[in-house]
Amino acid sequence: MIKRSFFALSKPRLTYDLLDADLKAPETIPVPGSLTLLLPEAIDSTKKALITQGGAVKKGEKLKLYEDSTAYVLSPCAGSIRGFDSYSDDFGNTATYILIKPDPTKTGAEDSAEFKPAEDLEFAVNYLGQLPGALPFALLADENTTIKTIVITGADTDILSDACQYVCTAYADEVVEGSRLLKRITQVPKICITLPEKLETQANFGAIQALKTSEVYPATLPAMVMKDHLDMVLPAGKTPEDMGVCFIRAEALVSLARVFKTEQPVFEKIVTLIDKAGNKHRLTAAIGTPLSKILARFNVHINDQDRIIIGGPMRGFATFTPHHPVTPEMDMVIVQDKDTVAELSDTPCVNCGECVRICPVNVPVNLVVRYLEADEYEEAADKFDLESCIECGLCAFVCKARIPLYQYIRLGKHELHALRADA
Repeated sequence: MIKRSFFALSKPRLTYDLLDADLKAPETIPVPGSLTLLLPEAIDSTKKALITQGGAVKKGEKLKLYEDSTAYVLSPCAGSIRGFDSYSDDFGNTATYILIKPDPTKTGAEDSAEFKPAEDLEFAVNYLGQLPGALPFALLADENTTIKTIVITGADTDILSDACQYVCTAYADEVVEGSRLLKRITQVPKICITLPEKLETQANFGAIQALKTSEVYPATLPAMVMKDHLDMVLPAGKTPEDMGVCFIRAEALVSLARVFKTEQPVFEKIVTLIDKAGNKHRLTAAIGTPLSKILARFNVHINDQDRIIIGGPMRGFATFTPHHPVTPEMDMVIVQDKDTVAELSDTPCVNCGECVRICPVNVPVNLVVRYLEADEYEEAADKFDLESCIECGLCAFVCKARIPLYQYIRLGKHELHALRADA
C-alpha cells in the first residue's frame, strides 16, 4: 500500500501488506512435462561432466556437474535429462541449467534415490541446501563464519507480499519444529522470528523470540531489523553474516521439518502471483516449473514488452523469459502490462533531493549515481557511502527524473566487488 501526503515536502509512506484472515490453501500446479533446474556452477569444457543428455534420474537424486563439484541440485522427479547449457543472470554471472523430462510412470520406491536424513551439518550441506526456502547450510557450516543469531523472516521484506506471513500462520507448528532441528544441527544459540506488529495470528512459536516489526517499509530488511531489534548497526560493506546474524525464510524451516518427518526431500515451493489486474494468487509448484505453466494456469497472457518481475515491486528483478523456472528462494512473481510499466530514463539528475530525503541510511544518492554513471566505483564507495546502501529501492521510487537508481547501485556494488577481487 502506498500513501502520499498532500504536502509536497513530506515523504511518501509505503506500508507492508497484511495477511488476509481467510487462509485459503494454495492451488497446486501439476508437475509439467519439462522441468528446469538452475545449478550455480559454470560449465567447464575441459572436464568430463557427470550428467549426460538422455541419462536417467531418480526422484531426489543429487545432480552435480563434475566429480569435484560442490554445487548441486536435487531432481524433483524421476525421468531423464533432456540437456544442459549455460545460463547467465542479470549481472552476467554464469551458471548451468539442466532440463529434466519427468516420467509419470515412475512413482515407485525403486524410482527414488536413497535418502536418510541425519541431524548433522555434513548431511545438511550435501543434501538440504536446495529445499524450498533455500536453507543456507553452506554458510552455516563455513569455518570462517560464526553465526550466533538466526532470524526467521516471518515478516515479508517487500510490499504487496504476504508469503512469509502465510507460512508462519498456516504452518506455525512446522516452523517451530524446523527451528528445533536447525538449532540441533547448527548449535546456533539464539533464534528469533520477525512478525508484523499488526498481524492478527493465534500461532504459537514457543521459545522463539518474536521481533515485532513496523508496518512502514523498509522496517523488515535485515539491516533495519538488526538496528531496531538486535541493537546492531551494520557497517558499510559488511553483511549480516559478518556480524554473526543469519536471516532464513520461514518456509525453509517448514521444508526442514517435513524432510525429517517424511524422510524424503520436498520440492513444493509456495509462490504468490500478482497478475496484470492486481489479483493475488497463492500456489505451490515443484522447483523447476517454468513460470509459463503457472501463468497459463491463471490465464495470464504475456505480450511483447510486458514485464515479469521475480520478487516484490521494490527489490525484485525482471526476467526476460516466461520460461524462467521456480527456484528455492522465489516467493513472489508480478506481471505488469506494458502500458503500466513505469518508464525509466537516462536523463541527468535534476537535483530535487527526494532520494536523499527518503534514504533510511542517509546515503547521498544524487552524488553516488554521478560516480556510478562514470564507472568510478571506488570513489562512490570511499566518498559517498555506496556500500552503506541497504538496497530498499526507495530512491528509485521517488526519483523525478526516473533514473533507475536501485539498479545503478546494485550494479555498482557488483562491479566494485569484482574490481576488489581482481586486485
